Amino acid sequence: MSVEDKTKTKEENKELKILAASDLHGDTAQIEKLATEAEKEDVDLVVLCGDLTMAEQSTDNILGPFIKKHKKVLIIPGNHESVATTEFMAELYEPDARNIHGYSVRYKDVGIFGAGGATNVGPTAPISENEMYNLLKKGFDKIKYLKKKIMVTHIHPTESKIEKFSKFVPGSEAVKKAVETFKPDVLLCGHVHEAEGLEEKIGKTRVINVGRKGKIIKL
Repeated sequence: MSVEDKTKTKEENKELKILAASDLHGDTAQIEKLATEAEKEDVDLVVLCGDLTMAEQSTDNILGPFIKKHKKVLIIPGNHESVATTEFMAELYEPDARNIHGYSVRYKDVGIFGAGGATNVGPTAPISENEMYNLLKKGFDKIKYLKKKIMVTHIHPTESKIEKFSKFVPGSEAVKKAVETFKPDVLLCGHVHEAEGLEEKIGKTRVINVGRKGKIIKL
């Protein structure tokens, strides 16, 4: 093995450090706090799990603070912004921002795939369970050869502990099926504000409601 190959292998095997957050709803003060934390913690990547806006009222200063701190950002839509709006926000800061709704990326030796939206609640049009699963499968298939995988959704799995925190926001059967079928190491989600910070296990998958305060995840 050449010195170049050894260096590349060593870099790929390094731990990936992520700051993940959700349900920011256009709160620019909180976004600035998270951007500062991302810089202080020297994270490799920021992952935002949807509901970046409040019913698409404003997309200003949502991703910019992270980009100014030289952080790469992955986003998906929640149920407060459309796929088109999410794509628009990502395109403003390409290549440092990516919308992974139905797509996947690789960082170091970790594959990250996702699908946003919610299957049962607005204000944007709900996504069907079938479409949710197919989008997650599409992303997973591109990175399934990697040993470590992170799945990113806005909505939580049905029959999870997170679901019990709200009588009005049931989970997604498609997300549950994806967890059980694809067996990602980690599922990052949000949606239920009352369950912020809650962590549980479904099989071998860590399911984390990252919330607006954010969570540091190492993999």
